[in-house]
Amino acid sequence: MTTPAFAGPRHHTLAAWLAWQEQAHTRAIDLGLERVAEVADRLQLRPAPMPVVIVGGTNGKGSTVAMLEAIYLAAGYRVGCYTSPHLIHYNERIRIDGRPVADAPICEAFAAIDRARGEISLSYFEFGTLAALWLFHRERVDVMVLEVGLGGRLDAVNILDADVAVVTAVGIDHQAFLGDDRESIGFEKAGIFRGGRVAVCGDADPPARLLAHADGIGARLLLAGRDFAPLTGSRTDTWQYRGAGLVLEGLPAPALSGSVQYRNASSAITAVVSLRERLPVTQDAVGRGLATARLPGRFQLLREAPALWVDVAHNPQGAESLALNLLGVPCRGRTLAVMGVMADKDVEGILHPLLEVIHDWHVAAPRTERALEAGVLAERVAVLTRQPVQSHASVEQACRAALAAAGPEDRIIVFGSFFTVAEVLQGAFSGPPPTGRPGL
Repeated sequence: MTTPAFAGPRHHTLAAWLAWQEQAHTRAIDLGLERVAEVADRLQLRPAPMPVVIVGGTNGKGSTVAMLEAIYLAAGYRVGCYTSPHLIHYNERIRIDGRPVADAPICEAFAAIDRARGEISLSYFEFGTLAALWLFHRERVDVMVLEVGLGGRLDAVNILDADVAVVTAVGIDHQAFLGDDRESIGFEKAGIFRGGRVAVCGDADPPARLLAHADGIGARLLLAGRDFAPLTGSRTDTWQYRGAGLVLEGLPAPALSGSVQYRNASSAITAVVSLRERLPVTQDAVGRGLATARLPGRFQLLREAPALWVDVAHNPQGAESLALNLLGVPCRGRTLAVMGVMADKDVEGILHPLLEVIHDWHVAAPRTERALEAGVLAERVAVLTRQPVQSHASVEQACRAALAAAGPEDRIIVFGSFFTVAEVLQGAFSGPPPTGRPGL
């Protein structure tokens, strides 16, 4: 192992570490397992001594991870949870026992990784993944729940062999890295499956290449609609899960909003049931986990009259789910949109499912160099919707303009990117309008 030239930690604050990581590697996204696996072996992070659940998918993986974490916490287990991206603070990415890890331990992990890597260059995401694993090992958690960052086959979390791997849904996104069609993307997602181990697919129409890969490696594939399913019936407060050899009745509705969450909950339950010999979980714990799971930015209501919702939907499949969620929530007035997207996204594909739902458009570019310029976005929205579109200098201004234009029976949906939603969550937009400032 090559010893670095410096004697102490390279940096002493989390902000300094992250700023350095953003510049230290040649590419922000550098898919591949060889480098990160070598450093993991130097740190003795493989194989994991505790059960590992890895969750991938185009949409729904964050919600599924949140439910898995909440269920295992309700069952009394120590849970190490790794997700990305974060909305406000980097610490959101690494949680132990449901709480974000503080700056100091993350800095300790980064220093240990920096010492071990020698001359091996690591990306920002790879540093974060190794830090999470290092902390989970040190804290001796009972189970690790890891979210894929991008794809699956070549994503850094895939250096571990998942005891249960979950693919929530397969849609079109990140084509530059994963391919231009669902078949190619499905194959990349299926890369987290392992032979002889359970592979859960929550997509009701899985790509053929995903199915073929699972069969080819001998994974124990459980498919939504065939092997498990949610049954909601006429009641809105409880539902039934069927699958994995059992029936769970009287489950509480998921705390996360939106009809798609029943599908995500079913995938999470299937993963939990598949690991029940190593991690027994009661139906009561499953119910309490579903009822307490929280995930900011996923069809989240911030205020009433007018209602202000946020959703990180940023691809066509996510927009379809958002449209269904909006249609499922009664609104007597208009629906106004605040939209900001990244320049590499399928803007028209995102807009199409929402054309019949949204009546007024406000657009802006979130604060990142990756964002699509507001003027360009406004033109593309106007061409497709044939509606007036207001362009704003910032997401905050767009949100304030929408609030000022909305009546008490209207609603506003902010969507298009994690960056867009993060700016709203950081702003003063929650709660009732302050006295003397109507519309805010």
